[in-house]
Amino acid sequence: MLRSWWLAGLMLVCGVLAAVGGDTPVVAVVEFLVFAVLAVLFSPLAFPRSLPAGEARRRSAHDGRPVVYWRPGCRYCLRLRLRLGRRARRAYWVNIWRDPDGAAAVRAITGGDETVPTVVLPDQAVVNPEPAWLRERLPS
Repeated sequence: MLRSWWLAGLMLVCGVLAAVGGDTPVVAVVEFLVFAVLAVLFSPLAFPRSLPAGEARRRSAHDGRPVVYWRPGCRYCLRLRLRLGRRARRAYWVNIWRDPDGAAAVRAITGGDETVPTVVLPDQAVVNPEPAWLRERLPS
């Protein structure tokens, strides 16, 4: 969890430094806002509430919804999340930086790597899927 917020904090610090070095007040504000938006997007705030891996697997077994393993700072996870829009809440999200069992599950699927996003359905697992592929598999 600390790593997640550390990355967001780093983005904010970069925003402040960029703003301090800005040529005009308008440029400084714009630069800061860009980094502030990036800080939010790369923090856990942009993602649905994470569940422990065991709980996500249990719920998925019950209702068939996908489990998405992700981590803050992953641009592919962010791309998937943003392209899913509100539908993202129809999947169970597991932050592998917060959940060692989630990280272990991803390593078991990927052959030892912690490559995310990794999506697990009852009948298959896919690493870094296209957002359209996952959208088709989310319940309405």
